[in-house]
Amino acid sequence: MSDDLTREQAAQLGRLVDVHPEARELGERFAAAGHELHLVGGTVRDTLLAGGDPGALAEVDLDFATSAPPATTEAIVRPWATAVWLTGAEFGTVSCQREQDDRPTRKIEITTYRSDAYRRGSRHPQVRFGDDIEADLARRDLTVNAMAVRVPDFAFVDPHGGLRDLRRRLLRTPVEPATSFGDDPLRMVRLARFAAVLDAEAAPEAVEAATRMADELATVSAERVRDELVKLMTGAAPRAGIELLVRTGLARHVLPELELLEACHDPQHRHKDVYAHTLAVVENAMALERSGPDFVLRFAALLHDIGKPDTKELHGDGTVSFHHHDVVGARMTRHRMRELRFDKDTTKAVSELVRMHLRFHTYKMGWTDAAVRRYVRDAGDLLDRLNALTRADVTTGNPKKAARIQRRVDDLEERIVELREQEELDAMRPPVDGNRIMQHLGIRPGPVVGQAWAMLLEERLERGPMTEDEALAVLDAWWTAHPDRPDVDGG
Repeated sequence: MSDDLTREQAAQLGRLVDVHPEARELGERFAAAGHELHLVGGTVRDTLLAGGDPGALAEVDLDFATSAPPATTEAIVRPWATAVWLTGAEFGTVSCQREQDDRPTRKIEITTYRSDAYRRGSRHPQVRFGDDIEADLARRDLTVNAMAVRVPDFAFVDPHGGLRDLRRRLLRTPVEPATSFGDDPLRMVRLARFAAVLDAEAAPEAVEAATRMADELATVSAERVRDELVKLMTGAAPRAGIELLVRTGLARHVLPELELLEACHDPQHRHKDVYAHTLAVVENAMALERSGPDFVLRFAALLHDIGKPDTKELHGDGTVSFHHHDVVGARMTRHRMRELRFDKDTTKAVSELVRMHLRFHTYKMGWTDAAVRRYVRDAGDLLDRLNALTRADVTTGNPKKAARIQRRVDDLEERIVELREQEELDAMRPPVDGNRIMQHLGIRPGPVVGQAWAMLLEERLERGPMTEDEALAVLDAWWTAHPDRPDVDGG
């Protein structure tokens, strides 16, 4: 073990064998075949963090680097693994897993030492296999990710001072930043991601290079950028990552809307610009999470006011308004998330939260039961997140005003609980369906059936629960007054 390791860290690395017996087993197999095998990646980094517990990593996937070429790696692991995948063999990676009843099944990736570089303007590396672990580690994004543990003897390898940087929470590249970022421009976004994940500071030379080379991010696929952005937003300190993206100009290629927020001032938040307010809302939302990082909530908090620059109006009396910035912001959110290739469900959830984030503020003089029902109906399964976003959006420096808004949210949530106890609030549907409507009115399928059902739904929201007889009586009254009554069966 390295002398740089504390006794506790050395013990933690030693305990890796208890948590990851696969590491020793594979290490012994590769050593017997005359090849090196090193555990690399986040498992090493996270184990070395102060207070890190290898047991917390028991179910993570494992990444290894080896001196063996892919064909040799396959030959070594096939007798040991219960499944082997060769989809990445062209790039030097053999994947496998070993299923056993007494341990969790994790995916294992074993990659031949590499010394590849990216061609400028290309999204894919020129793969060149190497023969040295130190050269392999030099091509990695950051020094904190360029540490390795040799197995089966668990010797620590740290040629670029990653452990020292991890202790200082400092992000540096193993080689010159311009060289590293030139090889793969996505590493600039990874710099911001690990600023957020590790709550770390980027080295000045890395920030300078990223600022100068930000436009090269345009060569990277949207999917790769999206994946890094998700990890950034679900990190321990997303604010640090977001601020780094904006400061370097990388945000122009990731979330260009953020730069416009800095110059936009909100009269409701005189003590801060909209950008600073937005960062505060993200942190407030994090404090309200119930079970770990919630990307949808955090991303909605980040984007909830992006419609303000486009809707800003300066009035003659010096006041400023942002009418309909919620609607405009929702449209902009959908566009940006589609550009980043987010899936439809996530895009819809985030954009709906942005669209509805002002809905609560009509709840000033109290809502009728019907208004509460509509709020619950419109929010759907986003209700808890919408209420959390509403609370997070309170960043006023006036403690009395902040407390007053929070009390109103408390009141609304209590009303929702009361109504849920009284009626089936989460299944607000009329007691009759389309077939029953057609049978009762004697009509054929057509648009009028949908109109009738929508009318009954509105009555359900307004009145609360109805029996079938009450619903049919409402239907009869509506039908009698319907201006375009179609022919009925037999008429």
